Amino acid sequence: MSNRLAQATSPYLLQHADNPVDWRPWETDAFEEARRRDVPVFLSVGYSACHWCHVMAHESFEDDDTAAYMNEHFVSVKVDREERPDVDAVYMEAVQAATGQGGWPMSVFMTPDGEPFYFGTYFPPAPRHGMPGFRQVLEGVRAAWSDRRDEVGQVARRIVRDLSERSLAVDTARPPGPEELHAALLGLTRDFDGARGGFGGAPKFPPSMTLEFLLRHHVRTGSEAALEMASATCEAMARGGIYDQLGGGFARYAVDATWTVPHFEKMLYDNALLCRAYAHLWRATGSELARRVALETADFMIRELRTDQGGFASALDADSDDGSGSGRHVEGAYYVWTPGQLREALGEEDAALAAERFGVTEEGTFEEGASVLQLPDTERLWDASKVASIRERLLAARDRRPRPGRDDKIVAAWNGLAIAALAETGAYFDRPDLIQAATDAADLIVRVHMDWHGRLARTSLDGAAGTHAGVLEDYADVAEGFLALSAVTGEGVWVDFAGLLLGTVLDHFTGPDGALFDTADDAETLIRRPQDPTDNATPSGWTAAAGALLSYAAYTGSARHREAAEKALGVVTALGPKAPRFISWGLAVAEALLDGPREVAVVGPADHPATARLHRAALLSPAPGLVVAVGEPGSEEVPLLAGRTLLDARPAAYVCRNFTCDAPTADAEVLAGRLGG
Repeated sequence: MSNRLAQATSPYLLQHADNPVDWRPWETDAFEEARRRDVPVFLSVGYSACHWCHVMAHESFEDDDTAAYMNEHFVSVKVDREERPDVDAVYMEAVQAATGQGGWPMSVFMTPDGEPFYFGTYFPPAPRHGMPGFRQVLEGVRAAWSDRRDEVGQVARRIVRDLSERSLAVDTARPPGPEELHAALLGLTRDFDGARGGFGGAPKFPPSMTLEFLLRHHVRTGSEAALEMASATCEAMARGGIYDQLGGGFARYAVDATWTVPHFEKMLYDNALLCRAYAHLWRATGSELARRVALETADFMIRELRTDQGGFASALDADSDDGSGSGRHVEGAYYVWTPGQLREALGEEDAALAAERFGVTEEGTFEEGASVLQLPDTERLWDASKVASIRERLLAARDRRPRPGRDDKIVAAWNGLAIAALAETGAYFDRPDLIQAATDAADLIVRVHMDWHGRLARTSLDGAAGTHAGVLEDYADVAEGFLALSAVTGEGVWVDFAGLLLGTVLDHFTGPDGALFDTADDAETLIRRPQDPTDNATPSGWTAAAGALLSYAAYTGSARHREAAEKALGVVTALGPKAPRFISWGLAVAEALLDGPREVAVVGPADHPATARLHRAALLSPAPGLVVAVGEPGSEEVPLLAGRTLLDARPAAYVCRNFTCDAPTADAEVLAGRLGG
């Protein structure tokens, strides 16, 4: 028997469709049913790659007795946080305010009006480690609802009032200047782990947005400290267990401070952001390691995450069948190796080499004698062909293992990040297949997610759009991806589409003071309109929008978009020096604003080699936030190209900055010199 999740477009919700719990999706009917039955609502929020979400589902939601109790005394609502980030954000803010911590699965009990009054995350089936059992919690909440209703109502109303009174006091008057950006750099220096790369201690997350800020700051100021922090962090991650040494791509985070043992799920957003960061590190330094990791990560996304519709799936699970025949799912089973498994795949001699190369030990670096593959920094010179053969055979052996599950839903924002990463990586390394993959994903967004009023659906599955409205990060990251794709392909239609989306941002997501909201002004009303300028695993919608608005203004000359970007960056002035790790994308955008950003218009026949050389020189410039337009003589497809002519009948490049343009040049080396490339 299926519950009401059987028609969902979220793979995470579909995983719960056969639970004995009578789950409902987040919808008005669920709250009306709770009101009619006079029972509380139990909200459970998770996502498909969440290990503890699966554990709680197996222990409690698949248990018939627990489900019967839930069905009798509650209306149970299941939410995929990746599909409804607005619901997740509002109630997570309440959980964190009440308990001082948060996480997933998120468990919230609320009134039929959506007012929360009791919170938690994972609850075990029986009390342990100081945590109450889930059945205890259910019984306690039911008793409070029945016997102390007035008290419950007071608590719920107070929580909602406290949340609604939280306002974001932002100095929107001016964006950050050199002083604030230097203070942010000093703050990062204090948090930097000089021995192991990255920032802070365990658990250690890939600092994707911080890497972009550091690279841009280095280019603008010449700061060697900024470049050293970025380079050391990228090398440490690439050598660590957080990076898949066989198949490419990054896991979500490391549970330790040494990047050794990852939490094994692989998310599209991490890999898109890190692919682009490593490509930009190569662009700034020529690092061969950065080139290899950027390309391997791009190939991972194409091979493992690309869907039949041309978009990119959200995630691969951390858990997979351990291959023992028991059906038991174990975290990391697909990725880890024992010395015996190496011998089985490679034979004695090559297994010994592989163990040394990848840091596989008898005692293991993970669990039960297994090791996560790493690249220890040894002095040994390796035979490249032998290492390639070992990798190939290990990958083939791994491919025979049961694979982790994949969450096939397409999230607009994360596909926007992938479009930008693949377009640029393809351009830098002469991989037209990557540029085509970026174009295919962009086509899918336009065909399936976007309407002609410039509104986006947050998700799709199997080519069908979901019912949930896009949030600010969807508009911002897709616009960013479209602008990057236009820079690489020269197709001005992507600038037009970005403009349509950014028009929606200005009309429906922006407050009168220039502050931005995560949901549109006509979106479903929650207990609070979510608004958060700080980065999490991805750039905040607020600062991502600032970046896209700034780039669009550079392409079009739109004062409205530039002013909106500058106002949005006011929050970075306030937060950047105090908490640079948590608003790094805003700092990166501020670097672009301080540098101009520079605008390059390349004019010439599309099939002329000199046009291609000038275009490539522009794309390879590390100037922060630089925008590039390329087109035929007389093209006005992008406003930046208007009025640009050939130079003595030769293809030419025009460089402009802060409303001043240099004399055009036909020489790619001269252009590179002007752009700091």
